[in-house]
Amino acid sequence: MDEQNKMEPEKNDQPTDDQQKQEDIKPAGKYIRIKPFGLIMMVIVLILCTSGLTIFALTFGEKKVVEVRTPTHTEFQKLFNAFDELKANYYKDIDTDEAVNGAIKGMIEALGDPYSDYMNVEEASKFNESISSSFQGIGAEIQEQSGNIVVVSPIKNSPAEKAGILPNDMIATVDGKSIAGMSSSEAIKLIRGEKGTSVTLEIVRGDSDKKIKVKIVRDDIPVETVYSAMLSGKVAHISITSFSKNTYEELLTALDEMEGKGMKALVVDVRQNPGGLLDSAVNIASLFIKTGEPVMQIEDKTGKKQVIEAQGGRKVDVPVTLLIDGGSASASEILAGALSESAAIQLVGEKSFGKGTVQTASDLTDGSNLKFTTAKWLTPEGNWIHEKGIKPTVSVDYPSYASLPYLDPEKAMKEGSLSDQVKAAEEMLKAVGYSPGKVEGLFDKKTKAAVIAFQKDHKLKETGVLKGETTFALMKELRQKIQKDDPQLLKAQKLMKKEIGSDSKE
Repeated sequence: MDEQNKMEPEKNDQPTDDQQKQEDIKPAGKYIRIKPFGLIMMVIVLILCTSGLTIFALTFGEKKVVEVRTPTHTEFQKLFNAFDELKANYYKDIDTDEAVNGAIKGMIEALGDPYSDYMNVEEASKFNESISSSFQGIGAEIQEQSGNIVVVSPIKNSPAEKAGILPNDMIATVDGKSIAGMSSSEAIKLIRGEKGTSVTLEIVRGDSDKKIKVKIVRDDIPVETVYSAMLSGKVAHISITSFSKNTYEELLTALDEMEGKGMKALVVDVRQNPGGLLDSAVNIASLFIKTGEPVMQIEDKTGKKQVIEAQGGRKVDVPVTLLIDGGSASASEILAGALSESAAIQLVGEKSFGKGTVQTASDLTDGSNLKFTTAKWLTPEGNWIHEKGIKPTVSVDYPSYASLPYLDPEKAMKEGSLSDQVKAAEEMLKAVGYSPGKVEGLFDKKTKAAVIAFQKDHKLKETGVLKGETTFALMKELRQKIQKDDPQLLKAQKLMKKEIGSDSKE
């Protein structure tokens, strides 16, 4: 999922290499002008007069070929007139494809919905690549929010995560170019790129108005979604990084492995998980909820609600808790709501992101793609968590050092330097066990001594200057500390040990 403001298919309608092809439909109607350029504009009407069965999805939506009907809406005559006028009298030739794409994009933008989008042929092609087994980029889910591009979540072990990108970071520029006002698809086009190439982002974090420059080297982003490990006391820890078409099967394999190792309790982790397929979320929730109990509700624009129930089949029969945070969105929140309300499973961590809408993705006949919101989803008890999130049962914050900004390795910090970057470096040094003196943003003699001690321990040239390899090594050690001293995971593990009556330290 790079910069994955993208969609994937639901079951019963998975994408294939042989996507359906539609026959050309000859337009008819007394209001239509039979002109070459008028015919082009007619495509817009055909698109908007779409019918077809919608299968719901979450962050990723259904993919289908749009069915078209003969237009009957006379209100589009104004659109024809505007195009005819420009085609005839604009001072230079109009790019018809650009005009049509712009008209469709404008209609989508008029919805004011950050989760609805139009992708031209090139953008749709990149989207299709991103739902394959792997893709190349930085590995971050983004969305448009109030005219800005905001990170929903970085992907586990991705270049974005390693560079220190966090949920809710606002991306201001890409390689020096402002992306304010761009759609997520337009931003993705700038951010993604071939493995080994770099991209420089300027981000704004929290309430600060200062921009942090982050240089990220793009890499292959594998779509591997489940990771497992056995903790002490036979408490299994299984992380789900997204809900793709293979996630359920990956999870079953992980459960088999953990059961083979004697699993007595389970911590399911959907932190930093931006969402995915509805079917995947329902299948996974069904492992923990009694058959027939509600997993979620879907509400259409008429207010009609459909209750989705837990399926039969395999069930997890050990105590379970679920980890969530501000990067848990969409399908992750469906799982959290279902486990909390229908299975009384405790949620540990921080409040989730808050995405409570359902999108559908439709392939148009020229290869472009239309994504739009089709419904709300509600928790089993009928709560709409959109823009509110889900609060954990047990609230556990990340340590303050977990949200420190990225340090620019190309910028040298040395004795006498004074900046916010120096202050962040001092906090990092302190967090990993070195004493930089008073943390105030001034690189003094004590800070220099701490850097030298760090360089000595890591077999680096002892310059006392924080730059290049030293900066990378410091940030890497901090990441490892965050993973090792994970207070949310430790709390969940403690709850599970108490549940099974285990004090084992194995």
